[in-house]
Formats: sequence, C-alpha cells, structure tokens
Amino acid sequence: MHDGQLSALTGRKDFMTDEQLLTEASRGDEAAFLELYERHRDAVFRFAYRLLGSIEPAEDIAHDCFLSLIQHAERFDPSRASLRTYLYGAARNLAMKHFRRTGQDVAVDEALDAQLPMDESLPLDQLLDEEVSRLVQRAVASLPPLQREALVLFEYEELSLAEIARVVSADVGTVKARLHRARKSLKRSLAGYFAREREALEEACR
Repeated sequence: MHDGQLSALTGRKDFMTDEQLLTEASRGDEAAFLELYERHRDAVFRFAYRLLGSIEPAEDIAHDCFLSLIQHAERFDPSRASLRTYLYGAARNLAMKHFRRTGQDVAVDEALDAQLPMDESLPLDQLLDEEVSRLVQRAVASLPPLQREALVLFEYEELSLAEIARVVSADVGTVKARLHRARKSLKRSLAGYFAREREALEEACR
C-alpha cells in the first residue's frame, strides 16, 4: 500500500507529499493546507525575517506566500524545484517589493567578475556562539539585500548554489559572486572585534 492510499484510509495528511497536499489544498481541503503550512511556515518566516530584520513584515510575507500558493497552485512546477525552494522564491520576491516600497536600495554591482572564487575562510557556524551571535546578526543585516539573501539561503537555510540560483532567478556564477562579496564584507565588519579579542588574549598571556 503506497502513502497516498494509506492517507486516504487513515485521513492523515502527514503521509502525503507536498505535491499531493497542494493538489488537495487547492481543491479546498483545509486539513491539507494546514499540513503544508505546518511543514513550511517556520522556514519561510525565518528566511523573510533574516532578510527584513523585522517580525511584522516577515509574518505578512509568510502569510502572503501561502495565500498566493493556494490561489495559484498551478504556478508551482515540482519538476523545477521543491515546494520549499518555490516558497523561498515567493518570499524573496515579496521582500524585494518591500525594500523598494520602503526606499531601500536593492542594487548590487553585477559588473564584477561573476566567477570570483568562494571565500571559505569565514565559517559562520563557528561564529554563532552566544558571545558573537548578535554581532554576526547585525553584520548580516547590514549587507545589501541581494548579498544578504544569498548568504542567508546558503549559510542558514543550507540551500545549494543551484537551488539559490532558482530562488533568486540568477545564474550560479552570480550567486557565487554575491556570496563572495557578502563573506568579504562580513570579514571586514567583524575584523575589529576579533582583533580586540586577540589583543586581550595576548595581554592576558603576558
């Protein structure tokens, strides 16, 4: 018995794939919609919040993403991306509209070499301890929006470069260039802090 048959017999939705749930939800099945919402809402909200840095607009974006998903279910093509990747793309588009509406600059210098090597010398997971997490958060928030979204999707949401390219409607080389510039900016922003920490440590060891 496959999952779809089991779901039909038990009435449970957690056995169903995202595609099956979306089909049912678009036909008015509230339970299917709620299951989709429970599966993906936190990830979409978290992504929007890290882009915008504010709870209320992030909640609005998450809500609008799911509303649009149900109203226009035919736009989702599972052969091109997972549903979560599709939702990230929808959230990203809404965030860009928010930036433009609030007068924030979303432009970056795309004339730079799109094949810049990835700078792997700043593993963020080593920075996210209790002492420096707020510094990192502020540094990420200060990045230009296009660099910020690439960094958030790569470092926090753990999407591949190809998945990020689909979310932001850019080629992989452009995504790599944005990540490179974002990492370089973060190193610059955090360099002063770590220099002071190193000096304090050296002083203590004398």
